[in-house]
Amino acid sequence: MQSLILSRRDLEFNLYEWLQVQQLTERERYSEHSRETFDAAMETCANIASEEFYPINRLLDDQEPRFDGENVSTPAELKPVLKAFCQAGLIAAGQPFEMGGMQLPCVVEKACFAWFNGASVGAASYPFLTIGNANLLMAHGSAEQIKRYVEPMMSGRFFGTMCLSEPQAGSSLSDIRTRAVRQADGRYRLFGNKMWISGGDQDLSENIVHLVLAKVPDANGELIPGVKGISLFIVPKVLVNADAGLGARNDVVVAGLNHKMGYRGTTNCLLNFGEGKFRPEGEAGAIGELVGEEGQGLSAMFHMMNEARIGVGLGATMLGYTGYLHALDYARHRPQGRLPGGKDPSTPQVPIIRHADVKRMLLAQKAYVEGALGLNLFCANLVDDHATHPEESRRDEAWLMLELLTPIAKSWPSQWCQEANSLAIQVHGGYGYTRDYRVEQFYRDQRLNPIHEGTHGIQALDLLGRKVQMQRGAALQALIARMTDSIARANAAQGEGASQIRAHALAVQHGQKQVLLTLQEVRAHPQPELVLANAAPFLEAFGHLVLGWIWLEQALVAQARLAHDPNDFYRGKLQAAQYFARWELPKIDAWLAVVAQVDDTTSVMQDGWFSA
Repeated sequence: MQSLILSRRDLEFNLYEWLQVQQLTERERYSEHSRETFDAAMETCANIASEEFYPINRLLDDQEPRFDGENVSTPAELKPVLKAFCQAGLIAAGQPFEMGGMQLPCVVEKACFAWFNGASVGAASYPFLTIGNANLLMAHGSAEQIKRYVEPMMSGRFFGTMCLSEPQAGSSLSDIRTRAVRQADGRYRLFGNKMWISGGDQDLSENIVHLVLAKVPDANGELIPGVKGISLFIVPKVLVNADAGLGARNDVVVAGLNHKMGYRGTTNCLLNFGEGKFRPEGEAGAIGELVGEEGQGLSAMFHMMNEARIGVGLGATMLGYTGYLHALDYARHRPQGRLPGGKDPSTPQVPIIRHADVKRMLLAQKAYVEGALGLNLFCANLVDDHATHPEESRRDEAWLMLELLTPIAKSWPSQWCQEANSLAIQVHGGYGYTRDYRVEQFYRDQRLNPIHEGTHGIQALDLLGRKVQMQRGAALQALIARMTDSIARANAAQGEGASQIRAHALAVQHGQKQVLLTLQEVRAHPQPELVLANAAPFLEAFGHLVLGWIWLEQALVAQARLAHDPNDFYRGKLQAAQYFARWELPKIDAWLAVVAQVDDTTSVMQDGWFSA
């Protein structure tokens, strides 16, 4: 039976036919691997996701975590599911062999983890947050911190979080107020509040390792304004001894749970640090250890945040993907109505997949979710190239492109795979709006993704205000060069589907030209704040251009394969690529027109005008 989580055939197409990740085994870091070991890892993940995670997804939505004023409890069925994940060694999948890891390439690790995001994103958040936490400490922590905190996380004994936002600050991290007071022994005591902490408390692990942003007061006891005063601290729920054994309870207290529209399987907490309910070593204040140097906390935290943004994009992709597969399965089995030429009521009804408008909705979903998966895996492959490519120039180029594409990798799937989830409900009709089918939960779970780890608007500001201009446009030029190469290969295509691919290449070339012309026009504008007021439509246009290119790349592979293997899979790829080129890429012109005109419609709007 075909999986309703993810198409294994599509995953293999992306990895082995397009990205050719088997070639990574020629690099020293991955030399002990082969396609067989990659496939074995993905097979393990597909099985655990299908047999353990998928069956509890609805239960986690129905049975929210509870807080009795003292302790947070989760459904009993969740713990053994996470235990299966940890016992398979998956938390350490990307870690080196000497850490007990599998040393998988990032692109294969993300392909493996896609199964869990599609099966139960609420359950998967606990280990995925832990992996991000551990990766940050591997990059910025001391050897002692790695031993005491990372090693227990790798085995699944400890889980991890990141604590950034505060009730009064939200996404404006320069305005955080949590303070970290230096102690004589070199540690710190933290006082403050953190909001929206996913996995902030639970009954699933022995300990929780919080990574907390806070400010160290100056000599006058004042907090340094802005982001330069932010430092990063390890603040465990339970203090950890030198041998990684557990000590006293730290002064970290749950103030309450946030009750969410979706994503209910993951606890989300307001945490108080240093309120004095627990007094480790006889004093109030949560004991924390500095990670790196004082004042460098935000740059270290961005290691986890950028990883989390790609992770959010993959999670959004997979919610859209599983919604698409559920809608496709429903459309194939739901008889309703007759085709326009067959009005005889005595004839059998046809499956709704035969109706043109249902095919339109399914094709849109396919274009969004398969394109988004390609984007996610391409970005993960850039991580591998940046870390392990033998040529320095290719390592540098990979870093530039990854920096440029991170806002797209996070925001585009969050925006457009949500549209895919909406269409999945529409395909189900009235049933889709009920809890009898899973697609309504996918939509609710999805709605968080344009918000967390940097909202859609923040990603837009980052892209237009910084990323397209970084290093004098070097990152943008690197991407344009890749696109130009794809266009040249498309124009040289021969055989079945070649004319379709050339038309697609022309549409990408047009979008590329319009983006560059728009940037040229707005760079000279004397009021950059007005330009940034239209950052959101620029993000939409740029994202669609990138996805149009991703689809052109996939179409090139499918068209070349079709000559030797004329099967439905490749024809489906070409049809989805054609849909994106004809239905989606034309939207770029309208979005960019607003940006190029430096339209002031939104920026001049006044508060009082919103009400009668």
